[in-house]
Amino acid sequence: MPTTTSPSHPEPPPFLTMHTAIILLAAILIGLIAGTLTFLSGTLVPAAVLAGLTAAGLSIPVLRSLIG
Repeated sequence: MPTTTSPSHPEPPPFLTMHTAIILLAAILIGLIAGTLTFLSGTLVPAAVLAGLTAAGLSIPVLRSLIG
């Protein structure tokens, strides 16, 4: 028997929209690639992590305007 929601109890909106999830996934991927390439270039791990986090953070507004 399928469950239906009554008009007085509508379904809550999703926690993340598909648009937000795609942007965050792409930003994480960009950050991982940037951090890995920075580490492979011979820098220390903390510097590579910082480079990856910076790349991920800076890519979010760019991706939002491109994908939006």
